[in-house]
Amino acid sequence: MAKSVIASSNKIRRLAPRHPRRLVLKKTTTLPISIFGNVLKQIDQAAKLLDLDKSLINFIKMPRRSTICNLPVRMDDGTYKIFVGYRVQHSIARGPAKGGIRYHPDVTLDEVQALAAWMTWKCAVVNIPFGGGKGGVICDPNKMSVGELERLTRRYAADMMHVLGPESDVPAPDVGTGPQVMAWIMDTISMHEGHAEPAAVTGKPLVLGGSKGRLEATGRGVMITIRETAARIGLDLSQATAAVQGFGNVGSVSARLLEEMGVKFTYISEVNGALHNPKGIDIKALSDYVKAKKTIVGFKGAVKANPKEIMFQKVDILIPAALENQITKTNASRVKCKILAEGANGPVTPEADVILKKKKITVIPDILCNAGGVTVSYFEWVQNRLGYFWTEEEVNRRLEEKMVMAFDDVWKSSADYKTTLRIGAFVLGIRRVVEVVALRGIHS
Repeated sequence: MAKSVIASSNKIRRLAPRHPRRLVLKKTTTLPISIFGNVLKQIDQAAKLLDLDKSLINFIKMPRRSTICNLPVRMDDGTYKIFVGYRVQHSIARGPAKGGIRYHPDVTLDEVQALAAWMTWKCAVVNIPFGGGKGGVICDPNKMSVGELERLTRRYAADMMHVLGPESDVPAPDVGTGPQVMAWIMDTISMHEGHAEPAAVTGKPLVLGGSKGRLEATGRGVMITIRETAARIGLDLSQATAAVQGFGNVGSVSARLLEEMGVKFTYISEVNGALHNPKGIDIKALSDYVKAKKTIVGFKGAVKANPKEIMFQKVDILIPAALENQITKTNASRVKCKILAEGANGPVTPEADVILKKKKITVIPDILCNAGGVTVSYFEWVQNRLGYFWTEEEVNRRLEEKMVMAFDDVWKSSADYKTTLRIGAFVLGIRRVVEVVALRGIHS
């Protein structure tokens, strides 16, 4: 079953009209790495240690539902353009599906299925009552007006009304989306329901029922897991150096919080370029610069560097906080860090994991490392349903408790099964999902 899904996903990616060069494949062409295929490999590795029945493994692998919509949107010039939108529910065994909506030109069904699956295990690892979901629209939000983005978002929300809702599937921001997009989705769902539904989405503006601390939650979770890992392996953060790939919300927040603990960031990159300063880059000054200029390029507190080489510099901590499949079997041997913290989802492939393990690099897996965002999304959902809101200090305290507890559970799972933190996290997550499936049974 897994092989057929991977083959199907690869076929879709090869034939997609937005990549016409893939319509005719030469013998020398290298097919893109299937992100969902990577997830299936990770599940298989963990499931072997749990000695699960093969049919049960297949059940927990496959998405429960994948929805594809063609979204006609009126553009500012009066013409109509068709956008393709996805929403995947991987699992709802432990609660409503939970996961972001991504606006990006390279969104594929394969990618969205993988991200939804990772959300299933992420929610289970931090032990919150959600399953895994994810959404995406093939578009370039940087080339669209605010009006076009609003019309696209409302059309997407209206077409996905049959799957979205506070009891069934709760979206959140992701790459290319943010609080404003969530506000439009909430309003669209609310108008269809005839009453306000703040719990239908998370990551909303505060005035619409968003949670304090949500914007920084993912980066704060990255910081917490790095801090806990450093303590376990004997790394003094006040003397540590670091590099971050991707200076968006996750990369910038985690860098700022780690800088406050004494970590010196000598390399930083984004899609437009990269920076280097052996004495350390001033993260607050860079953040202020990016807020004004929308890019790190031109920042005077560092020299220009090669963004393709950031991940291979000799630093203590490496934080890939961009997109998937950045460290593969072809380049993993060049990584020189002690701790690799996955701020992004799926930046390291399973084949690369093998190489990093041999190099004795401690990889903090995405389903633990960047779980701070979904944890505070859960807090937001709870606050919406209670109609009572916490202070930022209370949110951060509860996040700290959840993340430290999850880290301890993953570290113990890894030690008990004599495996990596990634497989230890998958074992923990799968065990929690399977326990619920066994108790609930499978309706047929």
